[in-house]
Amino acid sequence: MAVHRVTRILPYAPEQLASLVADVESYPAFVPWITSMRVWNKREEAPGVRLLDAEAGVGFAFLSERFSTWVRHDIHAPKVEVGLIRGPFKHLKNRWEFHPHPEGTRLEFFIDFAFKSRMLDMMLHANFDRAVDKLIHCFETRAKALYGKR
Repeated sequence: MAVHRVTRILPYAPEQLASLVADVESYPAFVPWITSMRVWNKREEAPGVRLLDAEAGVGFAFLSERFSTWVRHDIHAPKVEVGLIRGPFKHLKNRWEFHPHPEGTRLEFFIDFAFKSRMLDMMLHANFDRAVDKLIHCFETRAKALYGKR
């Protein structure tokens, strides 16, 4: 099992970053290891709280896999939560929180997962910090492309 938390200060509005993270359909355009994304069952839980289900195709040098999650975007908080529907994980949860900060936004990213395969779990755990940093960097780069350098 790997649990990780990352905090970053980014020069964008919380709402901008939450919208970027919630736009899972765009992930293949800027997250290199996401090879495909299919979205279905879009729904509104309450005013300003949107849910959808998504299946991601993921490809690394040693792995090609698909997994499905539910994605919950609370526009008011703002935050994005993700949970496992099915795939190679025993469990998968992640949460993105966006807090106002004098320099823009304090991003809090939390992820907790474990793979069903012990070998795969050990391999990814060994590179986990680097993978999470690379993921956050992908979103920082995308924010800069969408919202400009501040």
